[in-house]
Amino acid sequence: MFSNRISQTLHDEHRETVMLMERVEHLVTSHRRAPPDVKNPATARFLRDLADGVEAEVRRHFDFEEQHLFIFLRSIGDEAIGAHLTDEHNAMRPLGEALAALARSGAAEGFDAAQWDQFRRLSLELFERSLAHIQKEEMALLPLIEDTMDKETEAQLFQDYVGNQ
Repeated sequence: MFSNRISQTLHDEHRETVMLMERVEHLVTSHRRAPPDVKNPATARFLRDLADGVEAEVRRHFDFEEQHLFIFLRSIGDEAIGAHLTDEHNAMRPLGEALAALARSGAAEGFDAAQWDQFRRLSLELFERSLAHIQKEEMALLPLIEDTMDKETEAQLFQDYVGNQ
């Protein structure tokens, strides 16, 4: 648990992302040969939820970190972590956007073999990258924010973040 609301909110979002990625991993490993039946309402709903969740992570969450938290860290003389995590964001964004588009399309129309193969590949790659990235943020970024951010900055950035949901 974090006392800084930004750190706690990002931590909670990380947990949600891990749970979502674990569900994706289960879906793709349990349907190795053939795509799931999107006529099943639960499967179609999950694919839509996946698209929404991945888009929120690679857009809203990453953008907030880059446009606010990393700038804050740079202002206190610590820009290395922000630069490293931004590089990882840049690698994950196109994966997430492609996966979200495939998930949305798959939910609406189903998958052919090539689309399912691409969905599986992107899912597993994003899952692997996300877990490593989240672990770095949990171990380095969030404690750094917790230890260095003053209450006024926290209040303003927290309002900016939750106000944009």
